Amino acid sequence: QVQLVESGGGLGQAGGSLRLSCAASGSILSIGDMGWYRQAPGKQRDLVATITSDGTPHYTDAVKGRFTISRDNAKNTVILQMNSLKPEDTAVYYCNADLTAYRDIDDVFHFNRSQYWGQGTQVTVSS
Repeated sequence: QVQLVESGGGLGQAGGSLRLSCAASGSILSIGDMGWYRQAPGKQRDLVATITSDGTPHYTDAVKGRFTISRDNAKNTVILQMNSLKPEDTAVYYCNADLTAYRDIDDVFHFNRSQYWGQGTQVTVSS
């Protein structure tokens, strides 16, 4: 089974830093775009940052200049470095991957490309 496991969330202070990581594991053929999304209480889930398979990043304006997304393809890992934290960054952060998984059925491989999500990790920024 494919699994995305997040780590690094917790309590931060305004102006401080946190580093989130997400590692994909399981029967994975390839991973395309990866990204981070966040959801505050009573709000929709919004894009934070994405990164293509060759390392091209995209950021929402709210975090541009403060957050940095990166990836390690050898480890199937995506990182979100969060600097200059603000209280409005408080949310549950979710890792996302556009991923092709496979399974072996009677020596025949079957492939499925789909979006996968991590379980979410809470980030709370105090003022």
